[in-house]
Amino acid sequence: MSSVTSHRFSLVFLAITLLTFLAASSAPTPLYHLYQEGLHFSAGTLTLIFGVYALSLLAALLTVGSLSDHLGRKPVIFVALVLNMLAMLLFIHADSVAWLIAARTLQGFATGMATAVLGAALLDTDRQQGPLVNSVAPLLGMACGAMGSSLLVEFAPLPTQLIYWALFGLMLLQSLSVWRLPESVSRMPGALASLWPTLHVPPQARRALWLSLPVDIAVWAMGGFYLSLAPSLVRAATGSTSNLIGGGLVAVLTLSGALMIFSLRNRPADKVLRLGASLLAVGVALILGAVHSASLPLFFFATLIAGSGFGAGFLGAVRSVVPLALPHERAGLMSAFYVLSYLAFCLPSLLAGNLTRSFGLIATTDGYGVVLIILALGALIGLMRQAPVKAVYR
Repeated sequence: MSSVTSHRFSLVFLAITLLTFLAASSAPTPLYHLYQEGLHFSAGTLTLIFGVYALSLLAALLTVGSLSDHLGRKPVIFVALVLNMLAMLLFIHADSVAWLIAARTLQGFATGMATAVLGAALLDTDRQQGPLVNSVAPLLGMACGAMGSSLLVEFAPLPTQLIYWALFGLMLLQSLSVWRLPESVSRMPGALASLWPTLHVPPQARRALWLSLPVDIAVWAMGGFYLSLAPSLVRAATGSTSNLIGGGLVAVLTLSGALMIFSLRNRPADKVLRLGASLLAVGVALILGAVHSASLPLFFFATLIAGSGFGAGFLGAVRSVVPLALPHERAGLMSAFYVLSYLAFCLPSLLAGNLTRSFGLIATTDGYGVVLIILALGALIGLMRQAPVKAVYR
């Protein structure tokens, strides 16, 4: 295999594998109402099932996130694929809340392991395209998982099993193909020590991380709410019972984010961050309008705007921080970045799920949306004040 062919294979394989992990992560979203109806649990339990995924993912990032810097990329990718295949089997046989929690916990750990190592491997393979793929592939993956799951639920048999069998087969092929990758890092001592929970942000990347963090928190908090409660929210607000609505909303959110990332990939990161904060504030305000007007078209339009803000904010944060790491620091920095992102992804949505028990889904959505708008506007003001230091974002 020539060097050009090997480079192309590595980039495509890593991108598709990252996409697959995130597709698997969003595949349960359109199925939540089926699980709720069949197992009779509340919105609070739903967000618990969603939240354990993110918390397990964080545990993986904090422990095995830097492991590939010591053992090499290929063996860690392989182990992550095997763990996620086991999670798919748990989903296929899930007949209780305990099984769903077990499946999401194992899936979260596998995805956390994969997110760090695949992100680092993409940067090893292509320093220019790596940040772009790291930004686009997760959003495309979530869109494919949510929409693919919705379509299978609506039109195919075995609604709570078929999507997981498809993902299992794809991961099996990837686990066999990963050994064709060229290894991009040499083994280093300290593998056991690296398992001690830690966050490592290289000194040269710390200022950029703090400047981009408020926007990153806002966009991920909105994403977590959407992937856990959006299908239930649309049903409560509009009365729609279509299985395609929940997956469609997630697909619009993530595809508009991916399109925004691609469109803005060459723009200065500080400008992208400010655009992301602005679009997010507008999109969330429109979502609240859609809730109270019970307008399904407005829901989709608002999701389009909010998703654009998600993509711009995420891209700006990634491009501000990740390229500043040296090769042996990349997996650790990716782990730290995703730990902060996924804390924003799961903790607010867990809180929202618990608040629905006391205040109801609509009132909780109102409060959640107002907080997001304030956070986005506050981040925007902070970024505008930091305009003179935009040279940081290169």
